[in-house]
Amino acid sequence: MDNLADGSLNPESRSTAAPEVDRVPTSGARFYRCALQVNPFAYLKRHNKSTEFESEGEYNKAMVETCQEAGIEVIAVTDHYRVKDSMDLVEAARDAGIFVFPGFEAKSKDGVHFLCLFDQNATEDSLERIIGECGIHDFNALSPTGNLDAMELLDRANEWGAVCVAAHAIAGGGLLKELSGQPCINVWKSPNLLACALPGSVSATGDDIRRILENKDAQYKRDRLPAFLNASDVDSPKKLREDRASCFIKMSSVSVEALRQAFLDPEFRVRLHSDEKLAPHTEFLRMRWKGGFLDGTAVAFSENLNVLIGGRGTGKSTVIESIRYVLGLEPLGEQVRKAHEGMVRQVLKSGTKISMDVRLHKPSRRLYRIERTVPNPPVVKDQGGNVLPLLPSDVMPHVEIFGQHEISELAQKPAKLTRLLERFASRDPELSSRKVKIQRELERSRNRISDTLREIGELEDRISSLPGLEEMQKRFQQAGLEERLKEKGLLVREERLLAALQERLEQYRTLQIELGENLPIDTAFVSAKALEGLPNADILSENAKILLLLNERLEGVGKQLANALAEAERGIEAMKLRWKERRAASEKDYEKILRELQKSEIDGAEFIRLRRQIEELRPLKEKMQRLKRDLEAHEARRHELLIEWEATKIAEYQEIQTAAEKVSRKLKERVQVTVTMAGDKRPLSLLLHEIEYVRSEAIDRICSSVPISLSDLVQRCRAGKESLIEHYHISSRSAERIAQAPPDLLMKIEELELPTTTEVELNTAPKGKPAAWKKLPSLSTGQKTTAILLLLLLESEAPLVVDQPEDDLDNRFITEAVVPLMRQGKQRRQFVFSTHNANIPVLGDAELILGLHATGDAEHGNAKIPVEHMGSIDSRPVRELVEDILEGGKEAFETRFVKYGF
Repeated sequence: MDNLADGSLNPESRSTAAPEVDRVPTSGARFYRCALQVNPFAYLKRHNKSTEFESEGEYNKAMVETCQEAGIEVIAVTDHYRVKDSMDLVEAARDAGIFVFPGFEAKSKDGVHFLCLFDQNATEDSLERIIGECGIHDFNALSPTGNLDAMELLDRANEWGAVCVAAHAIAGGGLLKELSGQPCINVWKSPNLLACALPGSVSATGDDIRRILENKDAQYKRDRLPAFLNASDVDSPKKLREDRASCFIKMSSVSVEALRQAFLDPEFRVRLHSDEKLAPHTEFLRMRWKGGFLDGTAVAFSENLNVLIGGRGTGKSTVIESIRYVLGLEPLGEQVRKAHEGMVRQVLKSGTKISMDVRLHKPSRRLYRIERTVPNPPVVKDQGGNVLPLLPSDVMPHVEIFGQHEISELAQKPAKLTRLLERFASRDPELSSRKVKIQRELERSRNRISDTLREIGELEDRISSLPGLEEMQKRFQQAGLEERLKEKGLLVREERLLAALQERLEQYRTLQIELGENLPIDTAFVSAKALEGLPNADILSENAKILLLLNERLEGVGKQLANALAEAERGIEAMKLRWKERRAASEKDYEKILRELQKSEIDGAEFIRLRRQIEELRPLKEKMQRLKRDLEAHEARRHELLIEWEATKIAEYQEIQTAAEKVSRKLKERVQVTVTMAGDKRPLSLLLHEIEYVRSEAIDRICSSVPISLSDLVQRCRAGKESLIEHYHISSRSAERIAQAPPDLLMKIEELELPTTTEVELNTAPKGKPAAWKKLPSLSTGQKTTAILLLLLLESEAPLVVDQPEDDLDNRFITEAVVPLMRQGKQRRQFVFSTHNANIPVLGDAELILGLHATGDAEHGNAKIPVEHMGSIDSRPVRELVEDILEGGKEAFETRFVKYGF
């Protein structure tokens, strides 16, 4: 793989440069730094301005170099009603790759200055004719005054196809200084006044002026404010570097129409140096397909709003599902999962390779390439092409992708809605690790208690036979066997003692084996290489010596333990030999006694077997007591863990609850979110259904308790059926069966984590009307999807990808709720949508619209995205495509511009 060359970035633009052999067309609207009031060298001479330059050539060279150094990509050369003197600077800038708007600065007959900007194909002759139309014929005047007043000039500029900017609007010759009263109001409120130049920010102006600029003065109030630009007279490289001389304007291709679109939507398309600098976010950079329906297609994404358009079957969903596939993400909905698998199998096809370049900015800027060839798993590479031991989710976490109807499917499952709140929660990493640790400890405690209870049960079964055996022993004693077989009985006790001795040694053998398995101690994490570069490596390096010494001593302990056990075993074996020699002598006497007893028809061997059984069982009483003490300790520890477990669940719930409150505040006029702790009782229901012969009605009644305490439920089960009947009002038979549930199952109930459920309400009232809140279950499919989509659009650093959201949305909600939130969110997050609805790319002002075209069907055809159909709404081919393809056509497109001002 070639290096993921990232290119150089100017302060407000985004390079989409790719490796030369893997070039993807750069497209979409981005910010250009623009200086729109640059004067030529002749202007300095005419006005006797002091300058360090002796010739026009030197001046032009210095101005061009300053543009390049400052990242200024666009300028407008605007001398006072003059064009000819500007042409050398225009040509020098263009030769250096700088875009130049030709034009002039006009002074209306009522004294207001305007910058008149034209497309770059405007000729010198055509501009001279327009200057003539302004009544300028004498070019000897330093700053001639035209014969058109400000209103007339704005109207005529519209006819010329130019864009007018009110120059230095709050200074001498500026609109708000030169005019006053009704004339000023009329010009200010003119729909043809699209932009005004200010020296700084709106907040830096005087109170009276600021009220007008903030649209708070009733007389001057406009339906839509003009764009406020930083554009001041520039006649030297020094002035060109000043913040007041330039601003940032978002365009897909630089043109007068692009300026017009930017000025109609300045909130998102114009940025001043004084504006808040938005933090960069995680983003898809580029994507390429080799093979399958999209073979040869390449896309360079915008960091903001990307919209895929095209007729049915042109590949929009294929792009969306390709993003999901290359990132290795699974659909949330069952129907979408089936559709996704079919898309991969039949449209992407085996052998197709998808490549995606992504960029992260936190904690530092990094680029990765994710590649996936159907049907293999994805591979992550670094900038040098080296394969990394990472998953796509490691480098691109929290990406959200929703296929067609997937949001509406999600809306049907309230428990899953809580997952949408996760990214708004401020998670405590210690809480999560503590939760996992407690869960693990609870499982261990359950296993210990279950094992202990099982041992106790087994011992009880064995010990239960002891009273009968002892009674029989009494009868043998009465027959006089106790005294005659006394020595053999004592030998039986000695046999039991020797068996117990072996049992005691066994635990130490286990300890020795475990010690050996955990040696040697790993010291790699404190080695010199591991500590290299750490500020306190010299101190931390002592840990290696400490661990090596500990390892040495533990190995010594292990050897000593092994030797001690071996010595003990040898001693025991020697002792057993001596004991067996003595026992052999006793056995002869025992056999003699048995023969004598047989003559009296008494079974002495039966008495010894009985004695042996009793000797084996009597020590079990002591073991039983020990196990009961262990059980008490295990249960006490479990009680502590359960208290911690409940506290942890409450703390985690409070994080989600805070997130729900945060979301409700952000969407206060549209969506309200509430959460219920342990609202999803399905895990409890599943466990209770494991108990045989319990009626579903009883389980439903227990699970419907609000609120429900799992610990209280378990306590009532242990207390007996009467407690269950009294509290839950269930049948006696079901209560008895539940009360008799195995201890292991009751402990599992204690350990349950019942998921938090989320309830969403949507305000269904039209904008401006009193709120009408409806809960999700009572909403239409379109309203449900709207409510969920509004949650998805809220802040996140990771991209959001949605396939045709309008399929399940009400159109009114798209324009009133979804689009405004989308416009706000796209500044801080990348969106990729496919759509048939013009409201999303047009009202959402998509930075990149991608028009897909296809030949043939999905299985045998091919889809492409022509370069001319990659761009923003300010590009004529893209705009015509939008008019052509999207719902409503050109008429609907134009209606949106009139109604919404876009």
